[in-house]
Amino acid sequence: MAEVLITVRLAPPATLETAMLRLGLTEDDVDTAYGLVPVDPGKNLYVLRVTEDAGRRVGDSDGGTADGGPYSDPPIEPYGPPR
Repeated sequence: MAEVLITVRLAPPATLETAMLRLGLTEDDVDTAYGLVPVDPGKNLYVLRVTEDAGRRVGDSDGGTADGGPYSDPPIEPYGPPR
């Protein structure tokens, strides 16, 4: 299943659970192992990895719950032939 990243602004104390509640997401929608990652905690900006379907739902919502996204999350691999 493809996953994407979305950003969200959360008042402290920011937790994965508060992000999920605010965005209306379930544990099936979110990569809980990835968690809630601070991008700019001074500006209350965080990112979480969600399913592609959940990213579309949240990104297209009229409530503007997500701050941005969905953004692609391609795997990072070494460039060039193995040494």
